This record gives sequence, C-alpha cells and structure tokens, in this order.
Amino acid sequence: MPSVLASEDHLMPNAAAESGENVASNPDETFIDLNDQRIRVLPGASDTAASFEFDAEDHTLGNALRYMIMKNPEVELCGYSIPHPSELKMNLRIQTYDGTTVYEALEKGFDDLLGLCDVVIDDFTVARDHFKAKEKS
Repeated sequence: MPSVLASEDHLMPNAAAESGENVASNPDETFIDLNDQRIRVLPGASDTAASFEFDAEDHTLGNALRYMIMKNPEVELCGYSIPHPSELKMNLRIQTYDGTTVYEALEKGFDDLLGLCDVVIDDFTVARDHFKAKEKS
C-alpha cells in the first residue's frame, strides 16, 4: 500500500510568505517582521501574556532569548519550546507584571541579547589581537 500512496504524493510549494507580506489569515494573529524573520503572535494574547511563534529558529535563539528576558525584573515568566523536532519553529511564552507589556519585554530581550553579543565579539577581538601580537614576538 505505501507504494500507491507514494505515487499519489504531490509536491507542495513552500508556504513561506513573501518578504513584504504582513497579513494574518486570522484577525487575532499579528505578524512582526524583523529583517525577514517572521514572528507570529499566537491567538489569545494580551498586553501582559502572549505566546510568539518564531519561524526558522531553534534552541540556539530560544534558550538565549529566554535567559535574557527572564533577567528583566518586570517579567513574571518566560519559557520556550520546540513544538516538533522536524518543524523549524520555536514558541516563546512571556508573561509580565502589570507595568510592562510583553512586546516591551521581547524588545528589551532582543536589545539585551544584541548587547551581550557585542560584548562577546569585542572581548574575542581583543583576545585574538593579543594572541596574534604575542605569537609574532
């Protein structure tokens, strides 16, 4: 029977949206475009609690972003999950206290993570230059 099913399979086009497309099929869904990175706010979101779905992301961003967001004292809870290992999606849940929105917490998390990456790059560059100078002498 599997051979019959295989012959009836059809190739489906990639469902990824064009870079300019920012329309949600469900009015409760919101899309945020960040340099062609698609982030979808899942239905049921409020200002202080929301789940975000990131396309083409995995544990690398999930764990780092969760860590940086949880360092914010205005965040009550932040966690991430990979719904299924064969899908390139990562879900991030953020809950904040009343004074801060989840969108502010997410933006601060991105900014803090970028700042941390800048520090790592700077420290690495200094150490590499020091090593090269030491190697020449």
